[in-house]
Amino acid sequence: MRIAQSVSELGGWRRAAMLLVAGAAAGLAMPPFDVWPLLFLAFPVLIWALDDAAPRRAFLTGWLFGLGYFSVCFYWIGIAFLVDAATYLWMMPFMVGALSGGMALYWGLAALATVLLRRQGLARIIAFALCLALAEWLRGHLLTGFPWTAPGLAVIGMGALAQTASLIGMTGLTLFIVLWASLPALFGFASLRRREIIAALLLIALLPALWLWGSTRLSATQDDPATKVNIRIVQPNISQDDKWRGDNARPIFDKLKFLSSQASPQRPNGIADVSVVIWPESSVSFYMDESVEGLNELADMLPDGTALVMGALRREKGAEGERRVFNSVLGLDSDANVAARYDKWRLVPGGEFLPFESILEPLGFRKVVTVPGSFAAGPGPRNIALPGLPPAAVLICYEAIFPHDLVDPTQRPDWIINVTNDGWFGKSSGPYQHLAQARLRTIEQGLPLARAANTGISAIIDSYGRIVTSLGLGQEGVLDGTLPKALPPTLYARAGDWMLLVLMLLLGAIGIVVRQSKPKQ
Repeated sequence: MRIAQSVSELGGWRRAAMLLVAGAAAGLAMPPFDVWPLLFLAFPVLIWALDDAAPRRAFLTGWLFGLGYFSVCFYWIGIAFLVDAATYLWMMPFMVGALSGGMALYWGLAALATVLLRRQGLARIIAFALCLALAEWLRGHLLTGFPWTAPGLAVIGMGALAQTASLIGMTGLTLFIVLWASLPALFGFASLRRREIIAALLLIALLPALWLWGSTRLSATQDDPATKVNIRIVQPNISQDDKWRGDNARPIFDKLKFLSSQASPQRPNGIADVSVVIWPESSVSFYMDESVEGLNELADMLPDGTALVMGALRREKGAEGERRVFNSVLGLDSDANVAARYDKWRLVPGGEFLPFESILEPLGFRKVVTVPGSFAAGPGPRNIALPGLPPAAVLICYEAIFPHDLVDPTQRPDWIINVTNDGWFGKSSGPYQHLAQARLRTIEQGLPLARAANTGISAIIDSYGRIVTSLGLGQEGVLDGTLPKALPPTLYARAGDWMLLVLMLLLGAIGIVVRQSKPKQ
């Protein structure tokens, strides 16, 4: 109680520093650090700091905590501005600072709403978990959405508990993680009713219960057979400094072809036994579907029955005759005919398009990815199907961070292809966080995933989020494996974020029952 009182009474720069440090500690629960026990120390500090806080102070409290959290989670974004430092370096503090501060606004509003509800004891903790879960859901949807490193992602470091994503998804896990991590704040409250203590014990007991359920789910999968689809993932490890230089187009293309065809311990016959070769996002710097020479060389490389899925830029004329450029995936058959195509539809703000372009461009702001104008967006989630291969959902880079609208609603695919280029972010936490979010998508959907990343981390991931095989960050080579089996649609795959609504209603009812608090006079 004495610690809680000291936290709530702290003011000035000491209070701000405490909240920033506590938020930063919570950020260390994310990959690759995975120090998730820090959540159980950080969130009680935030709960105690809201005690007797006026609305304006409550908002600032939540915002400062969120700023510390997102600064740790997003620091790696600044590395992208070092690729062409002469052009972009000056933008780094504006873009990274604005992103962290902007995302922290959601946490400030959650703290404000918690105080306005005027709950005490366990009811306040439940109110905060509900408000923050709702704020995180809004963060994933509003203004194109950016749900990167939602608190629910911490389960990736918590072993079998991650299997709960198959039931309630990342959004539901965010609700539970925040609730569980905030429950130790009860030790700082002056008085608790017996029913609050009982309810708190039941709520915290859900954690080991769900972990045990997840462990049982995993133990029952040891003999699950794989499919007969042999995959080769190519990781060329081309730095961003070299990737877009015009004189490197031919060497990069030749490198990709060489890696695709080489023998490996798993494939001594090279590409001959491979069903599909996968190249990463924007794998070549020219328009492959317009290059007769390039397509002919690929036709010579690919044996009968082997397809190629490659990240590529694509362009077409729009309705008014303008050239539109897409960040795409092309599916080529063994004759190098373009048999399937997918256009990225979730574009990266500031990377692939510039928000408020007419205002910011005259001030000198530019997109990090340099194509004329902004990229055009595709129509939405679509499967690609190639001869001899099961239908696949496609996620290009950033699209893997969204749990909603992930797959074609008209036909459930059998697997997911994720191509990305995390070379922008060097050997930072960004590529590890990106991989972790892709793993969570496989658990949510019950679908295996093949991930081709330019500089890593490439991986084949089964339908339970387990990495079957991977190629580490900064390595060059190929990754050979067999496509794991898909599962029947999970509860979350069928119900989506309606599960979050159900959980919020149930938890809200518990909050009402455990304590009816009268407003202070």
